[in-house]
Amino acid sequence: MAVELGRFGVWHGPQHWGPELAAGLEQAGYGALWLGASPGADLRDAEVLLASTSSVAVGTSIVNMWKSAATEVGASYHRLEDEHPGRFLLGVGIGHPERTGEYKSPYETIVGYLDELDDAKVPVDRRALAALGPKVLHVAGTRTAGALPYLTTPEHTREARRTLGGGVLLAPEQKIVLETDDEIARTTARDYLASYLALRNYTSNLKRLGFTDDDLADGGSDRLVDALVLHGSAVDIAAGLNAHLEAGADHVAIQQLGREGIDLLPGYEALATVLQ
Repeated sequence: MAVELGRFGVWHGPQHWGPELAAGLEQAGYGALWLGASPGADLRDAEVLLASTSSVAVGTSIVNMWKSAATEVGASYHRLEDEHPGRFLLGVGIGHPERTGEYKSPYETIVGYLDELDDAKVPVDRRALAALGPKVLHVAGTRTAGALPYLTTPEHTREARRTLGGGVLLAPEQKIVLETDDEIARTTARDYLASYLALRNYTSNLKRLGFTDDDLADGGSDRLVDALVLHGSAVDIAAGLNAHLEAGADHVAIQQLGREGIDLLPGYEALATVLQ
């Protein structure tokens, strides 16, 4: 990898990110800050994270191919590389048919977009691809630095590593709730998962992993919710995160869930003490 990510990073949409959180996470020892929720082609939100920190890596997870033209994204990549050399990883992906009116020929769109990034001189080892199934994982392993799976489990990580082989980045995202009360934690998790369990890219992948329609119904079974959202003490959660590394991940992007307005930094700081 041309960008050093470390073993653990933090993933959030732009509404949660700010200079104080970014700087605090760098100080806590996390290796990467991941900007989720389809950041714009100008990559200005990623630029803020880079400017708020000194050495931590920043990645997008992911820039949506339908919403952001590859030529503009490529130009933005080069701007960030000029300003903050060696620290930015461009994550791109195809998104979801339920959220994209023009969604068609997804495989061909992925390949074509990567071709355009080639034309824009974005290095292969400075970009990564959102990937769940074997076909797109193969593209991730041959056309980019590697794969950024979202809403998965260590079992998926193990299968993804088999597909990718060695020497290719595998950086899954993992949701957590720092809460030892099972019912409170599961309520928080279900509230967040509701929209994702309506997207067939995710539900198809979960079925490949052995979950059933019953698991997916009514907000998700306890089995499904506990697999997708780790909860408990920092020590409990650290064990679940390490399970991804043991299954073949190079890096895990952690997304802490909680009530609206929660200060996320103390939870991440507590977790960092048991991850290191």
